[in-house]
Amino acid sequence: MKIILDITKLVESGEITAELAEKLKKLSAKETGSLGINILIVFGVVAFCLGVGSLAPKAITAFLLSATLAIFGVVIKRHHNERWGPLGSAALMIGAIVIPPSLFHLYPEIFGNGPEIFLVSTAIFLILGVIGKSGFLVTLSALSTASWLGGSTGYTHASYGLVIREPTITIVVFAALAVGALFISKRLPAVYERIALIYARVSLVLVNFGFWVGSLWGDTPGESWLKPEVFASPDQILDFDLSAVPEQVLHISAPAFSVGWALALLAVGLWGVRENRRFVVNTAAVFGSILLYTRYFDYFQFEPFTIMTAGALAIGIGLGFWRYNQFATVQAENLD
Repeated sequence: MKIILDITKLVESGEITAELAEKLKKLSAKETGSLGINILIVFGVVAFCLGVGSLAPKAITAFLLSATLAIFGVVIKRHHNERWGPLGSAALMIGAIVIPPSLFHLYPEIFGNGPEIFLVSTAIFLILGVIGKSGFLVTLSALSTASWLGGSTGYTHASYGLVIREPTITIVVFAALAVGALFISKRLPAVYERIALIYARVSLVLVNFGFWVGSLWGDTPGESWLKPEVFASPDQILDFDLSAVPEQVLHISAPAFSVGWALALLAVGLWGVRENRRFVVNTAAVFGSILLYTRYFDYFQFEPFTIMTAGALAIGIGLGFWRYNQFATVQAENLD
């Protein structure tokens, strides 16, 4: 377990002696040196793999290298994590990320260009993430699950974009995954509890992204599956013709999403306060602010007075964050 302490402050307050502080500093320097060596070796591993890949640019080479790195990373993480943890994490992440595309190039007739790509990626990230106790890979597993539903990100010059084609289905799926991961986390050992909670938190964020997109545009559940050619690429989403989508019975309007989102944030935030889940409370507050500002500027437009009022609101929300986190910290200290 790693603990962050202000040694100088502890010495000044009389909590520890100067001799103990000096000993802790020396131990910290040793740990820092080990971390530096690990980072240097990580760069060496990456450079070596890039060199081999350039000399033998074939899918089978990429697959064998990535599989070897993933296995090596899992062994290091499970048996030598204290000393070589960063090296094991880097090897595991590089291997896990390269395995799916190398498999797709090796067996295009099996995986094709459909959802099989994302299904395999999700399974690989989740399995290696759990075995290697990697929160990063578990996060990638949750994000790749969003790709099943047509989710993606995009980039143009100086602009980043988030694409969620099925807001309603995204909300339902990731709400179920978040609740399921939270339920499972309570029945796992501490190290795996952390992994399950990371998955639940990423799922919670994706639920809010689904609500955000729905609150802007509304949603007709299943429309991108019924008419997938309308969304042939992320670039086309900005200028697609809604009339090309067949009319459906069920359509959820943007205001309905906004109201539902507000009620969900309130309920989840109150639950987080009651259960002392600080991440949940802060997430609810952040996305509540996003909802407020989205609707606020949509209604009042971008004017000097509205900007000034929005700034005052932001200060109030920030102070609320600060007070809540202070209160939660004091409660934790009182329990001790």
